[in-house]
Amino acid sequence: MRILFCSRRFFPAISGMSVYAANLLRELVAAGHDVTMVSQYRGDQAGTRVYGGGPPPAVPGVTVIGRRSLGEEDFAAPGGADFERDVSDMVETIVAEHEKRPFDVLHAQYGYPNGWAVLLAAQRLQRPTVVSIQGGDGHWVGSCCETHRQAMLRVLHHADALLIGCNSFAQEVVQRLGVARDRFTIVPGAVDVRRFTPVQPPGAAQMPVRLLYHGRVDRRKGVLDFLHALRLLRDARVPFAAIVSGIGPDLDAAQDLARELGIDVRFTGYADYDAAPAVYGMGDVFVSPTYAEGFSNTILEAMASGLPCVSCHAVGVSDCLRDGENGLLVQPGDVPALTAALRRMIEHAHLRERLALDALDECRRTYSWTAVGRQIMDVYARVHGRPPKPGLDSTLPADAGCRFRAAPHLL
Repeated sequence: MRILFCSRRFFPAISGMSVYAANLLRELVAAGHDVTMVSQYRGDQAGTRVYGGGPPPAVPGVTVIGRRSLGEEDFAAPGGADFERDVSDMVETIVAEHEKRPFDVLHAQYGYPNGWAVLLAAQRLQRPTVVSIQGGDGHWVGSCCETHRQAMLRVLHHADALLIGCNSFAQEVVQRLGVARDRFTIVPGAVDVRRFTPVQPPGAAQMPVRLLYHGRVDRRKGVLDFLHALRLLRDARVPFAAIVSGIGPDLDAAQDLARELGIDVRFTGYADYDAAPAVYGMGDVFVSPTYAEGFSNTILEAMASGLPCVSCHAVGVSDCLRDGENGLLVQPGDVPALTAALRRMIEHAHLRERLALDALDECRRTYSWTAVGRQIMDVYARVHGRPPKPGLDSTLPADAGCRFRAAPHLL
């Protein structure tokens, strides 16, 4: 089958989207599919500081086409980021590649802007569409303005298949945007259990215990809450070592807060995907006090790496971690509870070992990319040959009030 995969962010950008795309592309090639990836990327200083940036690298067996999102980069101009320009660029790129050799299925990673672009291309090419709904799609895209609300609604109603990582996330999208629950196919997140393996016995720890935050440095991921909890641990004279790995929109704020609180935190900065297994090897306990996820790649990677996890009762987390069974969970934003959970992990070696072993076993049984890739390919087979749904209105209402036009990296 000839597949067009349209990604919003790919390496060298650091995000869960990049990891998901890399593993799916590998599985598709291994199964014998002919794959072309069109990926947006930021080439400006502001964009690359948040995500990393630059054109996507070559992927073995895949035709890779990078398209610089110049509309997003124009965020400082009057009116802010021109998402429509980038959508048009993606559509024309997909159509041009189809004319060289026709695609069988168009798959977008992210509902807006990529899903919208793929939907528009599909109308011209008369090909079926699959859209993977990611975290921002469910949590905030469409709450920003009528333009993007309508775009998301049309993607949700007109795509031939919608993939989503877990039931709790699907329910959030249903409640917020009013789409029918049966529109979604649950395809969980996955991890390459061959790359991510324990470097020490699961639950083992150095002294002092090393608390690791790895991922996008973003207050919506709870990184500032983590720093406040570290201050409470220090004030209680609980020994620890703390590491924050990654870049993101709140890296400067996090570094400033650590200095203000007077806590010793090692900020290690950008880490590419090849370095990720070694990053988990730097920690003994993984900390992800996130407010919401689509499905957390970093938690799965930590589980596969034999680290016990402290996270939150949050959308996209509660589907893979259960408090007291394979992790410790607190309410998002509850810093005293987060502090208490971290203290339990630091002081109780048997708890760390039990949680880490249960998480590792579940990860290997349930979240391998071989199984998840097969599920996605089954969806391709189901929609193959199906014409696009009729009645798509390709004109979106113009609402200039979108808050993301001034900060497109947060979309």
